[in-house]
Amino acid sequence: MAVPARTCGASRPGPARIARPWPGRGPRPCPGPRRPESGPLRPRLLLLPPLLLLPLLAAPGASAYSFPQQHTMQHWARRLEQEIDGVMRIFGGVQQLREIYKDNRNLFEVQENEPQKLVEKVAGDIENLLDRKVQALKRLADAAENFQKAHHWQDNIKEEDIMYYDAKADAELDDPETEDMERGSKTSTLRLDFMEDPNFKNKVNYSYTAVQIPTDIYKGSTIILNELNWTEALENVFIENRRQDPTLLWQVFGSATGVTRYYPATPWRAPKKIDLYDVRRRPWYIQGASSPKDMVIIVDVSGSVSGLTLKLMKTSVCEMLDTLSDDDYVNVASFNEKAQPVSCFTHLVQANVRNKKVFKEAVQGMVAKGTTGYKAGFEYAFDQLQNSNITRANCNKMIMMFTDGGEDRVQDVFEKYNWPNRTVRVFTFSVGQHNYDVTPLQWMACTNKGYYFEIPSIGAIRINTQEYLDVLGRPMVLAGKEAKQVQWTNVYEDALGLGLVVTGTLPVFNLTQDGPGEKKNQLILGVMGIDVALNDIKRLTPNYTLGANGYVFAIDLNGYVLLHPNLKPQTINFREPVTLDFLDAELEDENKEEIRRSMIDGNKGHKQIKTLVKSLDERYIDEVIRNYTWVPIRSTNYSLGLVLPPYSTFYLQANLSDQILQVKYFEFLLPSSFESEGHVFIAPREYCKDLNASDNNTEFLKNFIELMEKVTPDSKQCNNFLLHNLILDTGITQQLVERVWRDQDLNTYSLLAVFAATDGGITRVFPNKAAEDWTENPEPFNASFYRRSLDNHGYIFKPPHQDALLRPLELENDTVGILVSTAVELSLGRRTLRPAVVGVKLDLEAWAEKFKVLASNRTHQDQPQKCGPSSHCEMDCEVNNEDLLCVLIDDGGFLVLSNQNHQWDQVGRFFSEVDANLMLALYNNSFYTRKESYDYQAACAPQPPGNLGAAPRGVFVPTIADFLNLAWWTSAAAWSLFQQLLYGLIYHSWFQADPAEAEGSPETRESSCVMKQTQYYFGSVNASYNAIIDCGNCSRLFHAQRLTNTNLLFVVAEKPLCSQCEAGRLLQKETHSDGPEQCELVQRPRYRRGPHICFDYNATEDTSDCGRGASFPPSLGVLVSLQLLLLLGLPPRPQPQVRALVASRHL
Repeated sequence: MAVPARTCGASRPGPARIARPWPGRGPRPCPGPRRPESGPLRPRLLLLPPLLLLPLLAAPGASAYSFPQQHTMQHWARRLEQEIDGVMRIFGGVQQLREIYKDNRNLFEVQENEPQKLVEKVAGDIENLLDRKVQALKRLADAAENFQKAHHWQDNIKEEDIMYYDAKADAELDDPETEDMERGSKTSTLRLDFMEDPNFKNKVNYSYTAVQIPTDIYKGSTIILNELNWTEALENVFIENRRQDPTLLWQVFGSATGVTRYYPATPWRAPKKIDLYDVRRRPWYIQGASSPKDMVIIVDVSGSVSGLTLKLMKTSVCEMLDTLSDDDYVNVASFNEKAQPVSCFTHLVQANVRNKKVFKEAVQGMVAKGTTGYKAGFEYAFDQLQNSNITRANCNKMIMMFTDGGEDRVQDVFEKYNWPNRTVRVFTFSVGQHNYDVTPLQWMACTNKGYYFEIPSIGAIRINTQEYLDVLGRPMVLAGKEAKQVQWTNVYEDALGLGLVVTGTLPVFNLTQDGPGEKKNQLILGVMGIDVALNDIKRLTPNYTLGANGYVFAIDLNGYVLLHPNLKPQTINFREPVTLDFLDAELEDENKEEIRRSMIDGNKGHKQIKTLVKSLDERYIDEVIRNYTWVPIRSTNYSLGLVLPPYSTFYLQANLSDQILQVKYFEFLLPSSFESEGHVFIAPREYCKDLNASDNNTEFLKNFIELMEKVTPDSKQCNNFLLHNLILDTGITQQLVERVWRDQDLNTYSLLAVFAATDGGITRVFPNKAAEDWTENPEPFNASFYRRSLDNHGYIFKPPHQDALLRPLELENDTVGILVSTAVELSLGRRTLRPAVVGVKLDLEAWAEKFKVLASNRTHQDQPQKCGPSSHCEMDCEVNNEDLLCVLIDDGGFLVLSNQNHQWDQVGRFFSEVDANLMLALYNNSFYTRKESYDYQAACAPQPPGNLGAAPRGVFVPTIADFLNLAWWTSAAAWSLFQQLLYGLIYHSWFQADPAEAEGSPETRESSCVMKQTQYYFGSVNASYNAIIDCGNCSRLFHAQRLTNTNLLFVVAEKPLCSQCEAGRLLQKETHSDGPEQCELVQRPRYRRGPHICFDYNATEDTSDCGRGASFPPSLGVLVSLQLLLLLGLPPRPQPQVRALVASRHL
């Protein structure tokens, strides 16, 4: 029985809308949808088995168009599949290309990638490279210790006595403020000439070293001048090292005094205004200067800590956190009568970039109140350090206490937790200007093998929050040769422009003695470092023989990648290491967790896994098979891995010994042949040393041709493997033109172009004019269509990329096309490989029309099938496009084709942006699966600055009652106010940002951030589905079916009658994120191992040098005078910035 048409005002019994009796393409019975009285409805999805749908779909005898039956839509799907397959068979030329390869079998050999041998060879090559740097490091460290031991200290040394190249001299001469401050000082800097060196990406001078001294250290101090004096002798050792190994890059000595001497000399790359570089805060120096640390920072937030003192404490904690590396663990707590963590972290956590960010943000929320309770703070800290149920460094243990002063020594706490072994060092910091007795703070530090520091002002923060490293270095110095072990760092950005590097570090010890029979000196002199550029390590790895989807990677003991194709930080903060975990560089799964753990443990292994991979354009997810093989790199903390798809086990190696054939094939690279043979793009690879690179492929091809006219493919300066394969593939793809493409009429099948891309680096596009609109990467290995085609069977559709925020596609001159590609699988004997990808480019408009015809009831190409009023017809995608929506969506959820003309300019968009209701139904029906991940290497616009940035600092304002209270004038609050005013007078820029200074600072540029990525891919559903999106009067019936041998989903659905159903829109666009919740992540930390060595104790350590300090009582007269000035409202006069004269070391 037919379902009658719905009349206006009648109630609608669910899916009765399926059969509509309105004839032809006339108006519907009702002028418009009824708005439900109950308001918007949320759609519900009703799955109906095919048998239950038949009564609804089939309505014999009804004079109506009905929703197409399932077998009808399956018939349309088969027609679509046949059309696609037919075009690809005729124009793709897969079978013909196989025959061409076999016909030219004598021109190439099939080589095998043997994973175990390959990865062991690369690991050995990397080990040899690093070992040469280790030998140079040892020569430098030994020489430095001997030079310092032989040096005679000079109390009366003067600046004019020392000649050196000051790396910042040129920049300082350009700064009028610096020029005014230095006027009258005697300069002793050399003037050097420099020459451009591509290895350093910089101008260098190989005859001299350069010296960099931090801005807050006075160059003319006795300590600095003596340091410059004895380190000058290192210059000859640097030069000799380079003579023995010309591949050496920066050789650097970072002194514990802050002086950096590096070779070769080059001008310092200082920012526009303030240069905050201090070698002692560089990741490589921190790692080389001490063993790993477990640190608990406790901050006094009692009521006496007010105004500027609290600000100093917050800044000090942040600076202290910056002295920690990923090998360290830390927690931060505040205390008054009670102690509590400042953040959500309840135990020690790894001092990585993201955890330190949480701490820094939490510290800004500390508020001063209550009374001081040292006991609560120290008991909390010791409990943290005694917690053995968590991952931690298990080496140096220390407590850092920041306070404004107090009387309690909490001896009972130390007796309970730390004595007599004193395994935990205690460092105390007296913050701010006050008149408290500091003896208890000194006593705490001295009786617990620590050190006492004073931070009276902002200028003392940086130097006093890093000098604790000298104390931690004592056991290393006393251990002697046992501690002289080279360590290799995480990846970080070189401050002088080399890019990403790793550094080998070796501590340099003070070997002097105070006198005959005296104890050995226990000071660390500094750290020696030698850089190795990641690009130099990458050159040791195979690339083009592994295929487009094979790669080499390496990780360290933290699981951070040293090498990986996905290691691509968008912004660089040279103060922080580049820490991308292996499980964040790839899509995480249990198999990869096992591989990562095995590599960190230094094991060998091999495992074939099924895993998910993200496409190069980050729009798609593919499920693939990968073979992982890994081995440790001996004498380092690194482990090397190799990833190969099964189809990359073998590769082609051309053997073009026939020079006549070389010349013949080479001629097909000449632009003069493009009109008849199609346009050729060549991959911009390093074919020869003298080949000039260019981002413009036309120019690069021109440079390549010009070079080939001077050299032969067998030249020693060229990569013979790359050149021979390139020329071979040029000839093979030309034969494809000759046999298949040239005699075909592309317009007959509405094709804009046909193309072939090969492992050898050739992309041939036919006809030549189609190259004008070719936007794919000329390097096939970096082209998303190429890599996805290799990983998938069948025909891969790739619509043009569209961003939802950009304007729609402009369908003019038939230039918008849809790429369809497939891999060419070649079987030679028992060896199978995929050396090429072929495809076509469909004309979007023409194929949209063809799509409507193929999904219609037409039996011929003549006219659409018409139905009279008295006959029953099923709706189709052509005649009934006003009522029926028909689309092809790819495996990523992007629109490929539609029967709706107004949607043609939306091709390439995520389908939820086109029809949110229907896309949600497809997702809920398991046609699609969602994968969410985080990109930790993204770049974002800077956030508005906080209190530590360039914003104005808040000022403590006393009340009238305070002024009338005489006791207040001698209190810490009054002294804090005095400091604020004093710094307003002297350091005006510390209270109010200098716009010019802020503009040139790194904080105002793009900064690294976390972006959340969401991709969709086909779920497990392969069958044909019919379902109803149940939404009362707005319900919709739809049918979805996968097209075999493609990455397409064919969907037919009723067009929505109304917009009253609120459907949650699925998001695919990358969005800014804070990343996964750090408080939850630290509860399940990823597996890691610390360095193999630990030096935290030596029985002979002399702890008598534990800091000195003197209180600075404020003058009541000065305070009253300054307060009166403030009350009178006299504005502070801006003063030129004064360079702090912080020169002497506490140790």
